[in-house]
Amino acid sequence: MKLVVVESPAKAKTINKYLGSDYKVLASYGHIRDLPSKDGSVDPDNDFAMTWEFSPVGKKHLNDIIAALKDCDTLILASDPDREGEAIAWHILEELKEKKKLSGKKIERVVFHEITKSAVKEGIENPREIDQDLVSAYMARRALDYLVGFNLSPILWRKLPGSKSAGRVQSVALRLICERENEIDKFKPEEYWTIDVNLLTAQKAEMLTHLVNLDGKKLDKFTINSEEKALEAKAKIEAQSFTVSNVERKKASRYPAPPFTTSTLQQEAARKLRFSAKKTMQVAQKLYEDGIITYMRTDAVNLSKEAIKACRDAIEKYFGAGYLPKTAKEYKNKTKNAQEAHEAIRPSDVMNTPKKMEMKLDNDAYKLYELIWKRTVACQMNPAILDRVVVDTKSADNKILLRANGQVICFDGFLKLYQESKDDSDEDDENTILPNVETGESVEKKEIKPAQHFTTPPPRFTEASLVKKLEELGIGRPSTYANIIAVLQERKYVKVEKLRFIPEDRGRIVTVFLENFFKKYVEYDFTAQMEEFLDDVSAGAMQWKKLLSGFWAKFIRNIDEVKPLQLTEVINKVDEALSAHLFPPREDGSDPRVCPECGKGRLSIKFGKFGAFLGCSNYPECKYTKPLTDTKDEEQEAASASAQKLANGEDKILCQMDGQNIYLRKGPYGYYVQLGEATSNTDKPKRCSLPKFVKPEELTAEQAQILLSLPRSLGNDIEVNIGKFGQYVKQGTKSKSLTGTDNIFNLTPERAEEILKTAAAKPEPKILAQHPETKEDIVLNKGRYGMYLKCGKNNYAIPKGYAPSSLSAEEAVQIVTAKK
Repeated sequence: MKLVVVESPAKAKTINKYLGSDYKVLASYGHIRDLPSKDGSVDPDNDFAMTWEFSPVGKKHLNDIIAALKDCDTLILASDPDREGEAIAWHILEELKEKKKLSGKKIERVVFHEITKSAVKEGIENPREIDQDLVSAYMARRALDYLVGFNLSPILWRKLPGSKSAGRVQSVALRLICERENEIDKFKPEEYWTIDVNLLTAQKAEMLTHLVNLDGKKLDKFTINSEEKALEAKAKIEAQSFTVSNVERKKASRYPAPPFTTSTLQQEAARKLRFSAKKTMQVAQKLYEDGIITYMRTDAVNLSKEAIKACRDAIEKYFGAGYLPKTAKEYKNKTKNAQEAHEAIRPSDVMNTPKKMEMKLDNDAYKLYELIWKRTVACQMNPAILDRVVVDTKSADNKILLRANGQVICFDGFLKLYQESKDDSDEDDENTILPNVETGESVEKKEIKPAQHFTTPPPRFTEASLVKKLEELGIGRPSTYANIIAVLQERKYVKVEKLRFIPEDRGRIVTVFLENFFKKYVEYDFTAQMEEFLDDVSAGAMQWKKLLSGFWAKFIRNIDEVKPLQLTEVINKVDEALSAHLFPPREDGSDPRVCPECGKGRLSIKFGKFGAFLGCSNYPECKYTKPLTDTKDEEQEAASASAQKLANGEDKILCQMDGQNIYLRKGPYGYYVQLGEATSNTDKPKRCSLPKFVKPEELTAEQAQILLSLPRSLGNDIEVNIGKFGQYVKQGTKSKSLTGTDNIFNLTPERAEEILKTAAAKPEPKILAQHPETKEDIVLNKGRYGMYLKCGKNNYAIPKGYAPSSLSAEEAVQIVTAKK
């Protein structure tokens, strides 16, 4: 008996149909373990040792594999044919080795580029070993993402309260969106005019022409830039007669686009189907697991010989021999950093036309399959043949030239089946069919139409154009784009309006911070270079730990340089960089920074517990504030949903720490976090109430871990904690409450020392006497409200008339006895 392990139950179900009774097929449900979201999961000081933890259900699925393996002599690891799939197989193998469950078992690694009977049979017949280079590339990527996220995000929380997180690729994608918005903000429209002339040919057919030359000179876009100049040009045209001076006809070919890669599928699905990148990948994953298309995470545009033959057969059958080229078309990658490990995305069986599959698929799956099928078949069809025509018409004095452009499709070729969509393409008149005219033919002016235009700013990114730009720059991998885009929206760094990304102010603030203090790590070339290095690791050309050590040495130095920065330095830099956006010039010419409430103070960026806002320099006399991002409705909705879930007894698992789940729960006194479950055999689990300034729906995994690790040490005997009266910082006998923007999450050692300078040292408790009856010490203490006495477990206020600093033993006994 042989045990086959794949990622998903859907894939397991499909494969099970093709394998005989000698095989068992189980699903691991993705990764059984991962890096936990806590400090020390990657240890740079210990040769980048990585600590793995089971996912919430990973242990159960591993136990299922162990149980099934008892009756089997062979373990076949058949996870997906890419870096992540290799890692899933490696994790399972490592755990089984550690638990000594592989004695006498044969281990095989197989891959299926499509889930068809022939592909599964071929994969089973061609096993290999785990590709350690791919595993190394996976470990390098996970370690890089962890080291950046886990070290950079806390800096953001401390320096930019209200910020969520930063990521190695996520932050670069955010920078692209913010830079495009800056271009739009700075854009100043320029006026220009065009002049169209409707001409009437000798056959009384209309022909639309454009003014190209005036006064014997070729016009550029801004030659006619006012109504006055446009009317002058119109008058000159009206004064002349015109004759056709040249007719140019030429044949042109338009070729089909190559078959889909992950990136181009995401782009076209966004343009044609309005699918998000995330939705596209979810639908494609299901189509792959059901054996309907090939593997959907690929950078390759090549097709197998069998697939090309199937396309050619389909073309001849459904469209006729006229649409079939004499030789097959082969495609090769041009994209930077492309990995041609697999085929392009295509139907598993081209003869399964969309019409045949319509009743077998749900609506979304059908739409995506139809797109993939058409693109695949069209790429092997003949090009479209176009007849392009240019007609020039000159004035009698040869100083004015009018031009008409048009084209006619002589043979539609692949256009009969499929035409690729474009991003933000300008409408033109190339599809205009022009009337037949001959050189020397006189034409009559019918209508002269001057039109005013203004230049437009560059368009905001759509999902399609952002994915295209990331791929062009070599940033990230197509398989990660959907997650990157989703995270930017979840963190509320960007919003989507009319299918286009607009950066929120918090996203702009994070980008400004990173550009000024971590510039290298949001540079496009640097991020692309890291992708190239990761490709080198997967190809066996670079050691993964060498890549990490080179990156870490410079990155941690940058972190250490930024840590001591005062909040005022950060605020000033952000305020300066976003000045034009936040304080645009007013129409009346007045100072845009003047406070609208008091009329005297100046507005500037400030940071509160929940993020950035505009505040008046006359605070506290003037309390004018303006939030930079209006999230009230969203916060109320999220809080309501979270409260409802918790009120219904639904706990929220935030992450894991020390192998146990961290839960967010609601008790009779409010929200709290808890480490692990309560059992009858152990002490109560560790708990910590949420500070008042932390909203349950905004609590992050990192913050939960800090709460459960209190008191938090800052070094030099300084620690922060939460006490009966709120947050405080303490060093020896000196302590001080935390107020304003300072809190247990963002306090730096430098800021703590600054706060403690103003804190008076708490006097040591002083034993004054012993109670004559109970024999307990009577101790003089200093508390929040002054000096008091403590005897046993009870505290005693010192009545008026006594001097606490010179209290005698007799007076102490007298006060305690009287109170008792």
